Amino acid sequence: MLTALSIRDIVLVDALDLEVESGLTVLTGETGAGKSIILDALGLALGARAEAGLVRAGAKQASATAVFAAPDDPTLIELISEKGFEVAPGEELILRRTLTADGRSRAFVNDQPAGVAALREIGQALVEVHGQHETVGLLDWKTHRALLDAYGGLQPQLDGVARAAERLKAAEQTVAALKAEAADAAARAGELAENLADLDALDPQPDEETELAGERAILGAAEKAIADLQDARAQLGGDKLARNLAAALRAVEHARQRAGQAGAEPDHPILQRLSVAAEAIDRTLVEAQEAIAAVDAAADAFDFEPGRLDKAEERLFALRAAARKLNTSVELLPVLRVRFREQLRLIEDGAEAITAAERAAAAAREAYDMAATLLTSAREAAAERLMTAVMEELGPLKLERARFRVAFEPVAEGRRGPLGVETVRFEIATNAGTAFGPLDAIASGGELARFALAMKAALAGREDQRQPVMIFDEVDQGVGGAVAEAVGTRLQRLSQGAQVLVVTHSPQVAARGHVHWKVRKSDAGGLTTTTVDALDETQRLEEIARMLSGAVVTDEARAAARALIG
Repeated sequence: MLTALSIRDIVLVDALDLEVESGLTVLTGETGAGKSIILDALGLALGARAEAGLVRAGAKQASATAVFAAPDDPTLIELISEKGFEVAPGEELILRRTLTADGRSRAFVNDQPAGVAALREIGQALVEVHGQHETVGLLDWKTHRALLDAYGGLQPQLDGVARAAERLKAAEQTVAALKAEAADAAARAGELAENLADLDALDPQPDEETELAGERAILGAAEKAIADLQDARAQLGGDKLARNLAAALRAVEHARQRAGQAGAEPDHPILQRLSVAAEAIDRTLVEAQEAIAAVDAAADAFDFEPGRLDKAEERLFALRAAARKLNTSVELLPVLRVRFREQLRLIEDGAEAITAAERAAAAAREAYDMAATLLTSAREAAAERLMTAVMEELGPLKLERARFRVAFEPVAEGRRGPLGVETVRFEIATNAGTAFGPLDAIASGGELARFALAMKAALAGREDQRQPVMIFDEVDQGVGGAVAEAVGTRLQRLSQGAQVLVVTHSPQVAARGHVHWKVRKSDAGGLTTTTVDALDETQRLEEIARMLSGAVVTDEARAAARALIG
């Protein structure tokens, strides 16, 4: 919903701030007062083409700002996000455009710089403009399918087709992938068999390269380590050290015996010191024997089988050569071995797998065709209802000779997409005997605007269909009396639960408005400016009476205006 429009220095408007309400807002005023300026300013804010002539004479820059209530439509929110803008939940959406006197413009979405194309796309999702010279939305046949589906309430059928299309796409991708793999494997069958035979003979194991590299390093260091241990044993003295220590122990024991034979008491200092010496030598003898045994044990640990280093290096070199040949790493050789085996098996079993996949794809295709047929039937039924509804609207709008139809065209043969198997186009023939054609083939702008009104009135029959802000510019051009009354009635009906702005010269249309703006032009200080007044009930009555009677408002005109307002 459009909540506010702010205009600065556009044509005859120097500064204007309008609060926009829901329902039907009518804009009236004398010819030339500048009613179109309001729509031009709104169009500028929504990304319409900008011309330097919009900038008020003497001003350096013009600007237009349109404020919308916080977006709540998921499709609109997704569009805003796709364009790279962020709008927090509950935050207003503000579209702003500036235009300099030399024709340069800048666009903003919630004060974030934007491209004009992005601003226009967001603007078109928010506002529909139907006038004598342009009608956006309905003229684009690409919108017709969505409009028909929304009118018919066909979302369940659409969902069914979308799910069937997704399953079919997955099934067809499986078939294509299997065929591609089988073809690739068949072309490489000889190479695959040779490579698999080599890997089977080599029998690479996980983490084998790391283990072999470690073993090779240890084996390469073993020879020097053994020499070092032999040198350590020689430095320890080997058996000679043990014999020397044993001899020293015996000598100390003899010395202790002689001291005892000489009459020394057991607690004599000499005997005690000899005992300490004997114990120390005994400990040294034991530790020396343990050290020699430990060195011998360490040397035994390096006693590998002969040729083991050569075997490890040969195995490592063979693994690395195989990896280079297959352009991979040694650690992936076991994985490649399994993959080669599976690819060869695919050559043997691929035909059966492909056949099964093709059966699944055929079943998915049949399910899609059934879902698409149901959607087509539902669309045809909805089209009949819509054609009837539109035709009922055309007569009262002085388009009684026009005919409307919904045309279906099949999509490209074999194409099964998520939206069904046909395109939808709204077509019209304006006179008896003329061929149906696109909506913009209608003869006059006034007819185009009224036909848009008829379409919108018919489509609005769906309560769940979201209606954007709708603007009708002089939709009542060239009609009066009962036709103008029919236009006003439909605009009022269309505005229920929505927001419609209409520029009108018809008192019958103006009388249907919930809000009435009068656009007037005034001269002051040699400058002409356009302003907009929101009329109260008394002013509204007077304005409709003026529209009925002309320059002089009579009591009869006021009475007629009162009758129109009801």
